[in-house]
Amino acid sequence: MNQLQTWVNVPDNSDFTIYNLPYGIFKTEGKKPRVGIAIGESILDLHEVHKLGFFKDLTLPDKIFRKKYLNDFIALGRPIWSAVRKRLIEILSVEETVLPKYADVVLKPQNEAIMMLPVKVGDYTDFYSSIEHATNVGKMFRDPENALLPNWKHIPVGYHGRASSILVSGSPIHRPKGQTMPPNATQPVFGPTKRLDIELEMAFIVGRETNPGQSIPVDKTDDFIFGMVLFNDWSARDIQKWEYVPLGPFLGKNFASSTSPWVVTMEALEPFKVSGPEQDPKVLPYLNYNGDKNYDIELEVSLQPQDGEENIISRSNFKYMYWNMAQQLAHHTVNGCNVKVGDMMASGTISGKEVGSYGSLLEITWSGKNPITLNDGTQRTFLENNDTVYLRGHAKKGAIRVGFGEVSGKILPSIDV
Repeated sequence: MNQLQTWVNVPDNSDFTIYNLPYGIFKTEGKKPRVGIAIGESILDLHEVHKLGFFKDLTLPDKIFRKKYLNDFIALGRPIWSAVRKRLIEILSVEETVLPKYADVVLKPQNEAIMMLPVKVGDYTDFYSSIEHATNVGKMFRDPENALLPNWKHIPVGYHGRASSILVSGSPIHRPKGQTMPPNATQPVFGPTKRLDIELEMAFIVGRETNPGQSIPVDKTDDFIFGMVLFNDWSARDIQKWEYVPLGPFLGKNFASSTSPWVVTMEALEPFKVSGPEQDPKVLPYLNYNGDKNYDIELEVSLQPQDGEENIISRSNFKYMYWNMAQQLAHHTVNGCNVKVGDMMASGTISGKEVGSYGSLLEITWSGKNPITLNDGTQRTFLENNDTVYLRGHAKKGAIRVGFGEVSGKILPSIDV
């Protein structure tokens, strides 16, 4: 591939190169929400680009980019996604002579824009697809010798989460309240969680609907996945531990999840495909796939105390996942469960083999037994009020860099209505 160059200023090591072009919904003063593309430190206003006629041969609806969500654009389908991406690369390349004349109209500084939730999420599913994470949790809470449950290597385990509490990056996270069972207690108590945690995850966004009763074969899933975001599935570990038997997570999970505002398309991530871990025992035929389905995406978690500096507490990689997105979507629909455009499906906590690559404080501190010391000398086992957490991720191969920006959230005290 010839190296791509753009007429837009893109700083070195920017997440938002011409190889990326992620979609998001942004708002500026005096303007309604609309669809934009991140490029360097700017946002390309696709509604204005469309008005200028640069997509006129692609038969796009007139106001497709003046929307509060990406759903309507995503629903146009893969041929349109590809055609628009190709056109964007053309008009942003250094050879383009017309669009730069309208730079003041079509480019907006990112620091002057308010980013919004990129899709209207109808349904949200959270998987449990890292064998390292599942093993660590099993060792802590079940059996150190038989950490994985019998079904774990046979199915991509998941649960249905709460779509209404998915928040865009930067939204505050209020400490959840609920029942917990303190150690050595005989009765549960009620109050704010004392074990508020993060979960380093990524999520994919469904790009095509199915009807009830239909299943998506594992070799057809590429046509049903539009793109990916960074995802933090905040967790109240003490609430979760008390409630999860027999039906799984509920109040310990449904209070908040945070997503990055920029959706990186699967086309942009194509160069970063890698093989996944060997799956043993062999999976059932409907989960058997061909080719590389994992992605080499470097991930980082930072914790910043009030008025303090950031502390990197984890560096991990999405390529570690035991179950890949194709298998997750095939399993999710094998029973005839229908999916809709904008549905979000998260990976579950992403952990590597070492403490420095674990994707949750639960693992990093081994359920609070091994506190971490921050740069200011304070310690953490779980999150305290006024802590801010940042998740960042990017993929790099030679001159090609594709990043996700960040997803952040600050912990605030519990509130009552």
